[in-house]
Amino acid sequence: MKPSFDASAVKAELVAKHGEAHRARISRGVDQLASMWRPEDGDLAAFARAQFVSDPTVLDATFTRLERLFEQLDGHMLELGREVRWYTDLDLGPLLPVEPLVASYDPSAHVTEDLFQSKVAFVVLLNFPLTTLKERAEQGPSWTRRQWAEARLAGRFSMRVPAEVSQEISRAISAAGLYIDEYNVWMHHLVDARGERLFPKGMRLISHWNLRDELKADYADPRGAEKQRTIVRVMERIITQTIPAAVIDNPRLDWNPFTNEVTVAPPESVEADAPPREARADAAREQDIRYERMLAIFRAELKADPFAPVAPTRIARAFELGRELPEARVKALLTQVLESPLVPRVAREIETRLGRKLEPQDVWFAGFKSGGTRPESELDALTRKRYPDAEAFAKDLPRILRGMGFSAAKADWLAARIRVDASRGAGHAMQAMRRGDFPRLRTRVEKDGMSYKGYNIAVHELGHNVEQVFSLYGVDHTLLTGVPNNAFTEALAFVFQARDLELLGQGKADAASERERVLSDFWQTWERSGIAMVDMAVWHWLYEHPDATSAQLREAVVGISQDVWDRYFAPVLGGKGTTLLAIYSHMISYPLYLPDYPLGHLISRQIEEHLSRKGPLGAEFERMATYGSVTPDVWMTHATGAPVSADPLLRATEAALKGKP
Repeated sequence: MKPSFDASAVKAELVAKHGEAHRARISRGVDQLASMWRPEDGDLAAFARAQFVSDPTVLDATFTRLERLFEQLDGHMLELGREVRWYTDLDLGPLLPVEPLVASYDPSAHVTEDLFQSKVAFVVLLNFPLTTLKERAEQGPSWTRRQWAEARLAGRFSMRVPAEVSQEISRAISAAGLYIDEYNVWMHHLVDARGERLFPKGMRLISHWNLRDELKADYADPRGAEKQRTIVRVMERIITQTIPAAVIDNPRLDWNPFTNEVTVAPPESVEADAPPREARADAAREQDIRYERMLAIFRAELKADPFAPVAPTRIARAFELGRELPEARVKALLTQVLESPLVPRVAREIETRLGRKLEPQDVWFAGFKSGGTRPESELDALTRKRYPDAEAFAKDLPRILRGMGFSAAKADWLAARIRVDASRGAGHAMQAMRRGDFPRLRTRVEKDGMSYKGYNIAVHELGHNVEQVFSLYGVDHTLLTGVPNNAFTEALAFVFQARDLELLGQGKADAASERERVLSDFWQTWERSGIAMVDMAVWHWLYEHPDATSAQLREAVVGISQDVWDRYFAPVLGGKGTTLLAIYSHMISYPLYLPDYPLGHLISRQIEEHLSRKGPLGAEFERMATYGSVTPDVWMTHATGAPVSADPLLRATEAALKGKP
């Protein structure tokens, strides 16, 4: 309920007091104040009289002190959040029963509401401008850095979501994350009709990351096609929730994913480090928990919608506020890739290399990557020897960073500001928000050392961390800490990840390997554009069916993934009706994150095109990352001279197909 007051009278009184020169600021500020004020907040007119600032010196001091305050507040809240998730995020042994409860607590849930109740937020809204995405897109290129910082200061109060709603969202996301982090498949215990085991003893793969990466690695295996078809069947069982619940993270049972038969594993086949699980051959399916977790997040987000007039759905918040790219534009960029005539041409190149017709698993074809034909076992042996634990990777950071083109001094400076932890899940990067704190690199390290999969993820996360260090410690305003959105930090991480084998001493990229990398980037962008389309369509379905059950959501996800596959992928890969595009775990625990991956690939290629002309990588990476959190096109124009576009990737792919570097 809006308070009762005379806005025109308040504005007129302030103009009379502060002068005609401040009319525009007063009008906007009072309107912003009124949009968030509630009756219980008190006398709006009295507050406006007391807190409107017209003296430029006082306004500057107010801005400076608030910027310092929010750096400390955001930074310490992030650190507290990191602490409450310490044991669920890191591989520190079995979880205590209390840990999921601790991890679901969000120390920052009440901060925004507290700032409204203390009226700090209202001081910001009265004195600094809230801006629309349209204003930022059209006017932003001519703004000063101070204007950008002011826009970010006010933007943090564009919504007033009650603390209990924020806490519920946090709990739902935390529960989904823990569910995903513990979703492992023991591959040695996948058996075929003959009881044969295709995968080595001890191989425990998390869904979806490790399952997908194992599938990619199997292109170098003589029996790779059999392994890949088995993994595909496992993925489909997970998506449709026909996987037997008893086999999840249970090496005491054998499972045939084709027939769904479950048997007790022979004692000699069970791993020495097997977790305590029941050895009972139960084929009962998992009860739609995957979709219950997604629904819980959706229902929590629904409660935030009425308090977000600038973005009244989770979809709008993801695109208008989070990415600052309209959904229609993102969809157009992805469709440009999905419908590109280059797709069948690249597919023919893959068919030639494989010597067979393409199959659904070839959506993850890895043979373009330099070194993609090397057996994964060789790479595993190399990384496990070099990195027996997380500390060994941390100690190697200066060398890795020098290999990325940073000077010795800059490499040491960066390495001193990054911490490395062994992750319980597949891995992630956690930024810092306060100077004096440091980003965390998390990657999975098994008992026998870091596998190549873990190393590849670690190099990707290192890209995130380097961006995070630069965009915190190198940015001119801490209110601009970060990059425009997740796609940009993904893009900069891809720049690192693409050089992982080179950093292992497997040879520097030449023109031929660069051609391979371009084709690989294009194929991955095509695949990830598909999963992003599924993610977006599922959230639209949720808003159209707010009372859906988990079973109905499961059927919807299955249908949507099949429709997207049949439209864009079946003509190239066959497998009409497959559900593979719904396997990504992000759909469950990172709502509407998946569009950032294909966008990240497009941005990465645009950056790579620029680096090929300008270089060196280290200095250019720093120049880009220290520009901070402005809108995507402003950042990209500063970085490369042009707005975000799919054209650089399509140009590079066309050249690669013609045999040009």
